[in-house]
Amino acid sequence: MSKKEAIYAGGCFWCTEQDLRKVNGVIDIMPGYTGGSENDANYDDVATHKTSHREAVKVEYDDTKTSFKKITQFFLDHIDPTDAGGQFFDRGENYKTAIYFSNGDEEGIAKSLLVELGESGIYDKPIAVGILPTLPFYVAESEHQNYAEKNPVRYSIYKQGSGREDFVNNVCAIRDEKKINWKD
Repeated sequence: MSKKEAIYAGGCFWCTEQDLRKVNGVIDIMPGYTGGSENDANYDDVATHKTSHREAVKVEYDDTKTSFKKITQFFLDHIDPTDAGGQFFDRGENYKTAIYFSNGDEEGIAKSLLVELGESGIYDKPIAVGILPTLPFYVAESEHQNYAEKNPVRYSIYKQGSGREDFVNNVCAIRDEKKINWKD
C-alpha cells in the first residue's frame, strides 16, 4: 500500500466527507479548513467569515486502489461545479469549491478534468471550481469529524434540505441518460 493525500473544498465539509468515504481506496478523511492567509482556523471563525479559509477535507488514500484523478472525478460529481458563490444554501468564500494540488501532475489532472466537465454537456453554465496550490490544513473540531455517522438524522435533514442530494441525483441521471462517462 502506498498512501497519498488530496484536499478538496466542496462546500459543507460534512457532505464532502461523507460522499468521498464511498470511494474505494479511501483510507481516511479529515474535515478541516484551508486556503486562508491566517495562521489558524476554527469553525466559529470560518463560519462567520473572520478568516479567509474554506471548509475542506483532507483525503488519505491508497494509490494502489484509486488515484487522484478518480477521487477528483467523484468529487466533481458530488458538488455543483458551476456555483461560484458557495454550495447550495451555504454561501460565501468559506463554502466555495476548490481542488488543491501538491504538484504539477495533480494540477494538470485537475485542469484537464475541469475542461472535460465543461465540454461534457451536463451543465449550461461555466465551471467555477478553483484549482489552487495546497496550503496549510487545519483539522476541524472533533464534533465535525464523522458528522454524518454521529448525527445521522441531522445530517440527512441537512443534506436533503440543502438541495445537494437532489442535485447529485439529477447529475447522475443526466450522465446515465446521455451516456456521459469520464474518460480514463
